Amino acid sequence: MNNSKIAITIDKNLLLQVDRLVGEHRFPNRSRVFQEAVREKLARIGVGRLAREASKLNPQFEQKLAEEGLEFAGDEWPEY
Repeated sequence: MNNSKIAITIDKNLLLQVDRLVGEHRFPNRSRVFQEAVREKLARIGVGRLAREASKLNPQFEQKLAEEGLEFAGDEWPEY
């Protein structure tokens, strides 16, 4: 794993919560808490972006496009 060391400033109450998770052995160390939190947040941002892009689609156009593909019979496809 190719890790980089960083320094952050964090609210004391948040750090207490992080330390409690480590103390309860839910995470092996502080670094793992932050790595997983950042990974999860980035995944959520990615899903949110996908939802925003999908909301821009025109449902009627997409339906028409899908139905065009269904018009072809299996024997009409070219051989490879």
